[in-house]
Amino acid sequence: MGLNDAVNYVLFNNPVSSGMWSIASHGAKAVGLKPKAIAQTAATQSTAVVQQALPPLWKLLGHNRHILRLAGLSGAAAVMLGAYGAHYHFPTNDEQGGRDQRQVFEMTNRYHFIHSLALLAAPLARRPYLTTLLLTSGMALFCGSCYYISFTNDRTVGKVTPIGGFMLIFGWLSFII
Repeated sequence: MGLNDAVNYVLFNNPVSSGMWSIASHGAKAVGLKPKAIAQTAATQSTAVVQQALPPLWKLLGHNRHILRLAGLSGAAAVMLGAYGAHYHFPTNDEQGGRDQRQVFEMTNRYHFIHSLALLAAPLARRPYLTTLLLTSGMALFCGSCYYISFTNDRTVGKVTPIGGFMLIFGWLSFII
């Protein structure tokens, strides 16, 4: 919707202004004023332009609808894991002196949610498949390894976490190429 359409809606087509124009035209007819033929043809042409319907948003996605479904699946997984982690009994102390397992879980779940939302915007990128690939791989490696660490306290898979983090960074950067 451009500026012209917005001004046209504000001045002519919204319910308040159309009611005011109707009152003004009835008042002009009562006084005996008649509109010019040019003004009437312009009004019918402008209403024809305004009445063109925009396509639904799901049609604008085209062949990238499966990316949106993947984002929905990832968001649902984030909600399910968040609910599971909220009721999971994490150990209170960490022998290795690292982060508490609950803190790791909360950070991971937050990253999972944020990147699931970012995945919703992937069809709008210039290269949507590259963006989707980088974001989903990054979520799988980064969030997957952090979820594993938070639930098991086995830090041997921690070596793939930075790779997943870099893939998430590159996924965000792929929006600008």
